[in-house]
Amino acid sequence: MRGRTGRYAIAALIIVVATAGIQLAMGRIPICKCGYVKLWQGIVVSSENSQHISDWYTPSHVIHGIAFYALLSLFARRLPVGTRFVLAVLIEAVWEVFENTPFVINRYRSATIALDYFGDSVLNSVSDIGAMMLGFWLARKAPVWVSLAFVAAMEIGVAFAIRDNLTLNIIMLLWPVEAIKQWQMGA
Repeated sequence: MRGRTGRYAIAALIIVVATAGIQLAMGRIPICKCGYVKLWQGIVVSSENSQHISDWYTPSHVIHGIAFYALLSLFARRLPVGTRFVLAVLIEAVWEVFENTPFVINRYRSATIALDYFGDSVLNSVSDIGAMMLGFWLARKAPVWVSLAFVAAMEIGVAFAIRDNLTLNIIMLLWPVEAIKQWQMGA
């Protein structure tokens, strides 16, 4: 890697490594307590959810990348795309650290269907940042309609599969709605 592209990649890598270090310092576990790493964890109500490389919440992080690309293109369009990418990585990294604080973990457990949620493993957090990077890249390369179609497909698909998605997650985290919670629980 040469030039600016290499510098952006190095900056992003430093952010990811720092995020992992901060989470380890916070007492987050590096990998699942089960002792192994899986590419996909498909059981949401499981102690292994948010512990492996990917799960049903990975599409949410892809959507983060698409949204960050759109927002930064709108509000910071004068910045080079590499700088916007590094900013997106930083925003996602800050969220991953904040998401794994006792405050947010307890909020998820009290306000959403994530009753047994104990936070992400460091591996899962780093993978979530990677999923955001994928979404950013997709939004940069694809026509807007393709990005929007991906967002709609991911939100609808995940909602049908597990009765949750990014939109519902945000609603339930910020302003819990009992009717949504009941639907999510299958009632």
